[in-house]
Amino acid sequence: MTLVSEMVLIAVGAAVINNFVLHYFVGICPFLGVSRKVDMAFGMGCAVTFVVSVAALLSWTFTFYVLRPGAPLSTWIMRAVTRNAEATSDLRVLNYIVYIFVIASSVQLVEMYVRKFFPSLYKSFGVFLPLITTNCAILFACLEIMKHVSIGGGGGAWGAAGGHVWGLPQALTLAIAGGLGFMMAIVIMAGIREELDHCDVPAPLKGPGITLLVAGILALAFMGFSGVDKTLSGLMGGVQ
Repeated sequence: MTLVSEMVLIAVGAAVINNFVLHYFVGICPFLGVSRKVDMAFGMGCAVTFVVSVAALLSWTFTFYVLRPGAPLSTWIMRAVTRNAEATSDLRVLNYIVYIFVIASSVQLVEMYVRKFFPSLYKSFGVFLPLITTNCAILFACLEIMKHVSIGGGGGAWGAAGGHVWGLPQALTLAIAGGLGFMMAIVIMAGIREELDHCDVPAPLKGPGITLLVAGILALAFMGFSGVDKTLSGLMGGVQ
């Protein structure tokens, strides 16, 4: 399978088939909390897409060069310190800590930018903008990248099936497509909720009740895309 074909399959899978929110149910907090207005939802989607892209870039770099078993930079440092030419490093135990710091730094950058250039949008976000730090969709993307980059340990492939290591293009494709999928889901939800404001919703379902029902129906609707990746793979001559 060529790199372009693989990136197309990753993008379609992350954005539509395996949508972070509607398939894996990660990032639910901002999905429900900032989906009352379309403009707010679009702004949150853009912020999450930017943060997850920066976090993916940094997490892939740290994982590939420092954290994974036999990573070149950490292995070189260990051999220089121990003076053992056979020594190898395995810093996977630090994955979560490094990813959390990377995500928090990216969110701080977005927060400063939005507060400086879009003060009204910053006020409308309220507490949900800092909460991007704890948005599990971003950490989920970093962990998915780690799963396809960390190879070795235990006498074989760890995480990545068949020992295929993702490069930076695949990692960024997953992150950007996943962020755009999040944006699509939250904007669709916001549009539906704006229409629901003009509908006669039964009293017991007003508020969170009808919102969760709509989210469930959207998840069921996106299940209809299952199998599209296999069809695309066949059309492009790839092998799943």
